Amino acid sequence: MTIDLNDFESGKKYKGKYADDLAELQTRLEHIQVAHIVRHRAAVVMLEGWDAAGKGGIIQRMTAEWDQRNYEVYPIAAPSREELAHDFLWRFRTRLPEPGNIAVFDRSWYGRVLVERVEGYATRPQWKRAYDQINRFEAKLIESGTTLVKLFVHVSQKEQDKRLKARLDDPWKRWKTGLDDYRNRAKRPEYLAAMHGMFEQTDTPGAPWHVIDGDNKKAARIAALSIVADALEAQVSMEPPEINPEVETVARAAFKTR
Repeated sequence: MTIDLNDFESGKKYKGKYADDLAELQTRLEHIQVAHIVRHRAAVVMLEGWDAAGKGGIIQRMTAEWDQRNYEVYPIAAPSREELAHDFLWRFRTRLPEPGNIAVFDRSWYGRVLVERVEGYATRPQWKRAYDQINRFEAKLIESGTTLVKLFVHVSQKEQDKRLKARLDDPWKRWKTGLDDYRNRAKRPEYLAAMHGMFEQTDTPGAPWHVIDGDNKKAARIAALSIVADALEAQVSMEPPEINPEVETVARAAFKTR
């Protein structure tokens, strides 16, 4: 099915008990991370979306109960001089997780067909060619045994404007906004065209896109964490790990001495 972002602007409020449901999801995600560690499974969770869509808030809550030794969050900005000396996927290959670890990308390799396309940093032949390059990259990633979850967080123009204004008015939020936010806002039709082209070319059976209606932050967070939990859980055994017999013997003996 074709993805149309107009279908993800309802902004419906979350009807459940947000705090309780969030805590339950975070506990579930904690167990899922442990399963990845003990089963030596790798995973990549990748988020794309508009400025002020709520990607950071989703990541913060998704990783809240994770062991910091076994996951990494990569906020992707403009490529460095060293990164520009390689193909556009190189800087992502160097950040792929080892078995037992999870990598979270706040923006991703899709910059080639989004911001680089719209802002003219990539030529038309470069961004057109990138669709196949990305599909091959993701297919190889999955073939290697890494689980890939692709989220796109969408917000309506009205809600984005509300959040950008809040960043401008609140002195403690001003650091989160810059000129790029408004340059991008002015080109919303061009970005929408690029996004729909991206979905058309890269929403594959093996690496599907999951679009989140981000107009209501609570509903968006629950939806995003549920999708991530379902996708990761489906690719790893969730049987609790057995205790090491040697450790148990030593531990039981230690407790008896107290």
